[in-house]
Amino acid sequence: MKRLVRSVVWVIACGVVSAPSRVLALDGSLREHVKERIAERRTGTGQNEVGAVAIAPGDHVFTLQHAGVERKFRLHVPAGYDAARPAPLLVALHGGGGNMDYQANDKFYGLISTSEREGFVVAFPNGYSRFRGGKVATWNAGRCCGDARDGNSDDVGFIRKMVEDIRRRVNVDSARIYATGMSNGGLMSYRLACEMADVFSAIAPVAGTDNTITCSPVRPVSVLHIHARDDDHVLFEGGAGPASVERSKVTDFTSVADTVAKWVQLNGCRPEAERLLETGGTYCDVYRQCRGGAQVQLCVTADGGHSWPGGSKPRIGAAPSRAILANDVMWDFFTRR
Repeated sequence: MKRLVRSVVWVIACGVVSAPSRVLALDGSLREHVKERIAERRTGTGQNEVGAVAIAPGDHVFTLQHAGVERKFRLHVPAGYDAARPAPLLVALHGGGGNMDYQANDKFYGLISTSEREGFVVAFPNGYSRFRGGKVATWNAGRCCGDARDGNSDDVGFIRKMVEDIRRRVNVDSARIYATGMSNGGLMSYRLACEMADVFSAIAPVAGTDNTITCSPVRPVSVLHIHARDDDHVLFEGGAGPASVERSKVTDFTSVADTVAKWVQLNGCRPEAERLLETGGTYCDVYRQCRGGAQVQLCVTADGGHSWPGGSKPRIGAAPSRAILANDVMWDFFTRR
């Protein structure tokens, strides 16, 4: 009760309410705000009264309350992090049916190792899940996928709140906040580019096309799209492949070509592509002279199926391509923009 009283006093002091009757009644929106503030204080996720929350290098798990739902994320701060110097932040989104722990597993994606080598902070948010442990999670990326889409989960709002929370803990370079994701996570990164262009300056989706319903970015966002030509889930030419889960849980995926063309147009790039790499059926093209210094790049592997180039996976299906390493290609793309 004492915590509740302090939270209500805090709300009043911040000018959220002005009439005593509203405090006594605790209407729906205020009640939700108070609950979120109490939960944040219990889990240590809120900003304290004296400034930023200190955080040490290493791996951390945090909990947020958003839209009445408890959401979690992992955060890796590299050993070389210096609080006096702003660090880049990468938000890495797991695939549909996965979770933050799987995406953070260095054996499969290698993002922790890349973070240590390159010196960026990496966050692994957990998608919407019906299960308390966060397993079998999905992202509401627009026309896909699963329970997150069907329940209209506010994943954009959650990720925005997560980034704000991280910026209270870590000295983040606001000009170098990026997103990547695998499959449904790649789809979600496109929605972030559409709706959070004020936060993210570049995205690098892997094996996931743009299936947003609306898209009006407030500024150009650089895009690196990575896809295998033989992807049997999100088909290169468009549609859901034979290895996709139950069709009602996904969508008729947009093709890679239409996705890239959309962002070339959104960013006002020169329509002619420049070939950067070509070897054994694998190639990378870049579209330059975009507004605001943005770029659009496409890297296509000849094989690898529905996977993360350079990574590994325990499931059946094609082994990931080794023609390019997704982590190296994306970090080079982010840093040379």
